[in-house]
Amino acid sequence: MTTTKTADVEGTLQQIYALAAAGCDIVRCTCNEQEAAEGLAAIVPRSPLPIVADIHHQYRRALEAMEAGVHGLRLNPGNIRRPEHIKAVASEARDRGIPIRIGVNGGSLDPELYEKYGGRVTAEAMVESAVRELELFAEVDFDDVKISVKASNVALMIDAYRLMADTVDFPLHLGVTEAGPPPAGLVKATAGIATLLAEGIGDTIRYSLTADPVEEVRAGRWLLESLGLRERRGLDLIACPSCGRAEVDVIEVSRAAQEALDGLEIPIQVAVMGCVVNGPGEAREADLGIAAGRKRGHLFVKGEVVKVVPESEMVDALVEWAQIIDEGGVEEALRRRDEGAAAEAEADRVALLDEKGDDANHVAERIQQIRSLD
Repeated sequence: MTTTKTADVEGTLQQIYALAAAGCDIVRCTCNEQEAAEGLAAIVPRSPLPIVADIHHQYRRALEAMEAGVHGLRLNPGNIRRPEHIKAVASEARDRGIPIRIGVNGGSLDPELYEKYGGRVTAEAMVESAVRELELFAEVDFDDVKISVKASNVALMIDAYRLMADTVDFPLHLGVTEAGPPPAGLVKATAGIATLLAEGIGDTIRYSLTADPVEEVRAGRWLLESLGLRERRGLDLIACPSCGRAEVDVIEVSRAAQEALDGLEIPIQVAVMGCVVNGPGEAREADLGIAAGRKRGHLFVKGEVVKVVPESEMVDALVEWAQIIDEGGVEEALRRRDEGAAAEAEADRVALLDEKGDDANHVAERIQQIRSLD
């Protein structure tokens, strides 16, 4: 998170608590003036999360932020260029045991590097910027470092991090800078971060969206959960996109289920499926799910039907059984299944297959009609 008015102590703390509740691990606060550093001195002791001070052009702000008690610094090599200033900050950080992130940004490279690499930002230029900073740190025996080489161009960002991972052995902080507002910004950031995480590159992440920082945190949390890199702490709702077999408005039922279950704050995967023919099988790995068929809902736990309810009660049933799983686990839910539920569900499934057949979208019929036009 970046705040522009760290001097607003109460406002910043309120935002930090909101970020902590959303699942944030570390908060980055701008320290761009002396008043901001003084604000950090009041914020750090009251913050539920570690605070990293983001230093822009003036190296003295880094010294002041460390005096304020911050847990880390972010320095941009493109903005603080004088070696003696960089080494002064690194020496103080070394003595205080404070880590530094070298935050290279494609939009603020040293002009010398622009010129060296043909007047444009390249992966090589960004990595060289970070390496130069590392060399200055090494001169004062400081190596408690994390590195980011962010760019707003996703392909460039991916290339830069891949090269960085091949060049040095330091933790990497991933992000697509200036990704913009959702949904496009969300897609861009996810494309870059997820690609690298899937390759085993990256240690921490940040979504840089033009949006409330809480949205950034949620996006990061969802991504890590979806990749299995973080334990799920809330609802993961999956749903089919609907097809010719759908017996309900899947979009509407999913929306209602999401709204009803979100407030429970239960770490559970729930499936909403439009038909009973394929639904329970396709979503058998979900903790809980419901599939619609013949004006009824087939409620299933780990692919096994536990109850059949009227269509109008589908969402209520999901809430009830989500609470059962939360309190007693999947085993308790399976223990409480209705005796005849599986047989009822199979009867509905067979009846629907008889009615609609395997060709639920009437493809064969349409092909015959097309041929008849010749």
